[in-house]
Amino acid sequence: MTVDTGDLSVLSPQTVPIGEGPPTREQLLVHYPPKFTWQQLRTFVNSGDLGMLKRDRTLQRRYDEWAKGVKAEYGSMVNYLLTYRLQWGKPDARSRLKSKLDPPSTFSISLRNQSSLGETPSLPTIPQGAPAHFTADISPDLISIIQNDWPYSVPPNIEHTLVWTVAGIMPPNIPEPVRPRLYQDGLWGFTGYTKDSPPPSPSLLPQCLPALAEWGVTEDKLIRSPKGTEEEEAAVREAGKEIQTFVERRWSVREWETAWFVNPPRLQSVPGLAHIHVFARYKDEAEQAAWDIERA
Repeated sequence: MTVDTGDLSVLSPQTVPIGEGPPTREQLLVHYPPKFTWQQLRTFVNSGDLGMLKRDRTLQRRYDEWAKGVKAEYGSMVNYLLTYRLQWGKPDARSRLKSKLDPPSTFSISLRNQSSLGETPSLPTIPQGAPAHFTADISPDLISIIQNDWPYSVPPNIEHTLVWTVAGIMPPNIPEPVRPRLYQDGLWGFTGYTKDSPPPSPSLLPQCLPALAEWGVTEDKLIRSPKGTEEEEAAVREAGKEIQTFVERRWSVREWETAWFVNPPRLQSVPGLAHIHVFARYKDEAEQAAWDIERA
C-alpha cells in the first residue's frame, strides 16, 4: 500500500470540506499545505533545537479547539490516549492518516464515534526482569505505533509516526556531563541516507530559517547546546543507540530514509507519556537501486 497524496488536480477547497477534528490527508493537502521541505526538516532536526519543528499555525488552532473537547470528555489528554487512542501491541486502526507500513487488514474507524469512557486509564505492566527503559527489542505489547493525527508541517510524501512506549526513553546510565544537555536538547538521529545525502550540517541552518519567519524564529532565540568533546558526543550517540537500532529495523534502511527525534521535557505536548517522533520518507525504485550499488 502506498501513501496516497491525492490527485491534486481534483482537490480544492470546494471539493474538500475543511471539517473538524483530526484532519484527513486530503484536508492537509488542500487547507494546510506543507511549509517545509524534507531538506529543511532534516536541517532543523540536526541543528540542536527541536523547537524549530512546527505544526501549521492554522492546524494548531484546530488542534487546540479539538483538544478542549477531548479534555472535557476524558478529563485529560493522557486519559484520552490511554483509554482510547493508543492500542498497545496492535496495529494503528484509528488514524485517518495511513502508513505504507500498515498491514493489509488494518481498517480505519472514526476517532470520535467510539469511546472508552468507562475504562480506567492504565499502562501495560513491564514484565519482571525486563528493562525499564526503551530498547531496540522492546516487546510489542509495551509500545503503540501510530500515525500522528496532528502532524507537523511535512511534505505529503513524509509520514509522521509516533512510537509511544510504556518504558522510559532515556537510558539510566547517562554520563553526568551530558545529562543536562540531553534534557535540554532531546535526542535525534537519521537512518537510510546515502553518502550523497548525509544529514545536513547545522551550518546550513541560516539558509532554512526564512521558512520559520511566520513563527518569529530567529537564530538568537534558539535553545541548543554547543558541540561537546569527543567523549561527550560519543555519549550522546550512545544514549540514542537503542532508538536508532529500533528505527532501522522497522523502517528498512534500503527502503526508507528517516529523521527521528525525542523532544526534551520543555517541548513535550503530552509529558505524561514517553514517545518518539519519526519522519519517514519512502524511497523510489531508483533510490533503492542506488542504495544497493553503493553497498555492493
